[in-house]
Amino acid sequence: MERRNAWKDYDKKEIKELEKLCKEYRKFLDSGKTERECVKVIVDMAKKAGYEDLEELKKSGRKLKTGDKIYAVNMKKAIALFQIGKAPLIEGLNILGAHIDSPRMDVKQNPLYEDTELAYLDTHYYGGIKKYQWVTLPLAIHGVVAKKDGQVLDIVIGEDEKDPVFCVTDLLIHLAGEQMDKKAAKVVEGEQLDILVGSRPLPKEEKDAVKKMVLSLLKKKYDMEEEDFLSAELEIVPAGKARNAGIDESMIISYGQDDRVCAYTSAAAMLEMGPVERTACCLLVDKEEIGSVGATGMQSKFFENTVAQIMDMAGQYSELKLKQCLASSYMLSSDVSAAFDPGFASSFEKKNVAYFGRGVVFNKFTGSRGKSGSNDANAEYMGKLRKIMDDHKVAFQTAELGKVDIGGGGTIAYILSLYGMNVIDSGVAVLNMHAPWEITSKADVYEAYKAYKAFLEDA
Repeated sequence: MERRNAWKDYDKKEIKELEKLCKEYRKFLDSGKTERECVKVIVDMAKKAGYEDLEELKKSGRKLKTGDKIYAVNMKKAIALFQIGKAPLIEGLNILGAHIDSPRMDVKQNPLYEDTELAYLDTHYYGGIKKYQWVTLPLAIHGVVAKKDGQVLDIVIGEDEKDPVFCVTDLLIHLAGEQMDKKAAKVVEGEQLDILVGSRPLPKEEKDAVKKMVLSLLKKKYDMEEEDFLSAELEIVPAGKARNAGIDESMIISYGQDDRVCAYTSAAAMLEMGPVERTACCLLVDKEEIGSVGATGMQSKFFENTVAQIMDMAGQYSELKLKQCLASSYMLSSDVSAAFDPGFASSFEKKNVAYFGRGVVFNKFTGSRGKSGSNDANAEYMGKLRKIMDDHKVAFQTAELGKVDIGGGGTIAYILSLYGMNVIDSGVAVLNMHAPWEITSKADVYEAYKAYKAFLEDA
């Protein structure tokens, strides 16, 4: 059951649509390197598409009706979009769910120190990374600083051509004999992932003069004191823009495509919907890379509470009806899959792996070693989705995440399935997943967008 490469069937019109979508997607990647930045961009997109803030609607006391478009934001790090359909909410929602956090390094709360006249920021890595991949790269700082008076400062350093960049240093090869004998997991340790931020001493200072120079510049440029680090969220990410990749420009290389490739295509599909029969929802959450925990992760009550609020404002709420609504819903847990890499062929089972250019990927189950931690969607739901994809001429493939006993991974699918709804993982195949720079096929980005639109219309 080999799937055909989608590029072989595109006409000029589809190529033009594909390139337009991917150009906008690259802009999104450049503007959204953190969860907060992603939410800001999507709120702007939603407003332009006629969506209204749920909080403002609550204050107005207006009732919701068919065709209304609403968005709700959770702590500036997660967002849910809803378009009210013709059918009663008790009949369920069609949900696209993705995450907008990505592996990175986070600055610690007491981070700034000086050692032998070099100044560093101490970090704690976030999510699953190969630590050795993050050394010697140009890095940028993105985030916020919350001051005691309530003011919140947006920080972005390293993206403008005039900005300085940062890096984690590494040992020169000439002295690295002992280092090179270590296992890959130990070549660079977590506590070594500190970024170099300065080497110039403040004049007339004898002790910690380089650190004091850094602090003086932070004060001058950002009105930031050292103690402000205590209430800061600063993320260290690769500096630089998303780019086309390959001599044929058929791919995109960028930081954060897991899972912003699915987040963007889900949001784009959602915002372009016409009238829908069943209420459509696009849910973009935080913290998936560390287990979907916390107030902004999928395990929080944000989604459930928001659905309850919408049902109430539509005059359709009761606790029982909320449960029936969620149990009757269909969901695509829009998350990436591992693309086959011929350089590491032994890690994959060729009949059940995702390939570049063959369309959106459905993972009936994820988990690891005996499907542990998996959602494992049922056959009837997969059959329904096959028909939708074929009816809308969407290129799709099915896959597992590597060989049975080698690895695996989780998504937000299992959490939503606890409501009793039908959920399956579907997304884009990625090379270099969780590396600083990840690669996707433009064809797969386009087919994911088509798949998500078809699902919202016909599921």
